Amino acid sequence: MSYRIDYIEFPAADLAATKRFYQDVFEWVFTDYGPDYTSFADGRIAGGFTKETQVRPLGPLIVIYAEDLAAIQEKIKAAHGQIVKPTFDFPGGKRFHFTDPSGNELSVWSDK
Repeated sequence: MSYRIDYIEFPAADLAATKRFYQDVFEWVFTDYGPDYTSFADGRIAGGFTKETQVRPLGPLIVIYAEDLAAIQEKIKAAHGQIVKPTFDFPGGKRFHFTDPSGNELSVWSDK
C-alpha cells in the first residue's frame, strides 16, 4: 500500500459549517478530535479538516465521483456551497467545480 494517497487534509475557517456541508451533500461521517480538528470517512478514503483562520485558494484539486451531477449540484447549493465552474465535458465524462463554506475548491465528476 506504499505510494498511494492515504489521507487528505483541508483547512476550514468554520468547522461546524464545513461538517454540515459535507454531511448534507455527500453523507460523509465525521469524528471530532478536539475543537480544532475533525476527520471524515467517505467509504474509500479518509481525511480531515483543521481549523485555520485563512484558507489558501487553489490548492490541489480533489475530485469526487457522483452518478447524478445535477442532483449533487442542487445539494451543494442547498448546503450553501457555490458552483464556480459549470458542468463541462471531458474525455470519459463530465464534471463541475464548487467551493465549500470555507472556500476550498473541489470537483465532482460522472461517467453517466
